[in-house]
Amino acid sequence: MFFKKISPRTPSQRNLIQIINIFSKNKPLLKNQIKGSKNTAGRNNTGKITIFNRGGGHKKKYRKIQFKRNKNTVGIVINIEYDPNRNSFIAAIYDSLIQKYYYILSPNKLKIGDIVKSGTNSELKLGHSIPLTRISVGTAIHNVANRINQKGIFSRSAGTSAILIEKNNKFGRVELSSGEHRFIPINCMATLGTVSNEDQFLTTIGKAGRSRWLNKRPKVRGVAMNPIDHPHGGGEGKTSGNKIHLTPWGFPTKGRKTKKFNNKLIITNRK
Repeated sequence: MFFKKISPRTPSQRNLIQIINIFSKNKPLLKNQIKGSKNTAGRNNTGKITIFNRGGGHKKKYRKIQFKRNKNTVGIVINIEYDPNRNSFIAAIYDSLIQKYYYILSPNKLKIGDIVKSGTNSELKLGHSIPLTRISVGTAIHNVANRINQKGIFSRSAGTSAILIEKNNKFGRVELSSGEHRFIPINCMATLGTVSNEDQFLTTIGKAGRSRWLNKRPKVRGVAMNPIDHPHGGGEGKTSGNKIHLTPWGFPTKGRKTKKFNNKLIITNRK
């Protein structure tokens, strides 16, 4: 882990923390796995803003990641690259069996030249994708699938991993990085290891301009608006208290929850 040395010429740069990205200079090798992406700025197909505080941002192209690794394959790591769409690194793989190239999430300590396998015939090694039936209890895993023959959806962010606590003939009990315990079918696929770039949480934004580069626009509090713009707006002076907490459309945000959610596969929600 190496930090960038930045001269504190401004107050924002004085508290700026950035990690040197050793893979940023690696040019993307798989041109057929890269496609252009359009910045929607939080708008839906009718042009209405459905997600606030989005827009601007730097141009970036999308890398197609192989999250569904349930077939018997044998590949070799030919490059480890930076992905602007996620905070973890990705690895370019050449599959010698089907003679194709694809991207996967790069586990921590994966190197160029390593062999990665997937399927039921894989060994218990870093980066291999195997079913939960063959994974021993207490192993750190990532890219965990929720259903059989589906892509992995759990533990895909930088530095995250799930732990297999126990398993039986039907389900495996997995503890996610959020502390949630889930029952996952025993035949679902998971990748061994922890996701790369584990020190990403140490970085700081530093200045407002960097948020604009990341497609984030400023947020305005409701109490600072006019009554026509928000239910919290208006009033003489700064009146932020003694108000019912409402959404911009007038629905209450605090109090008794109205959403009924019951998932038998979730055992505990938080630590």
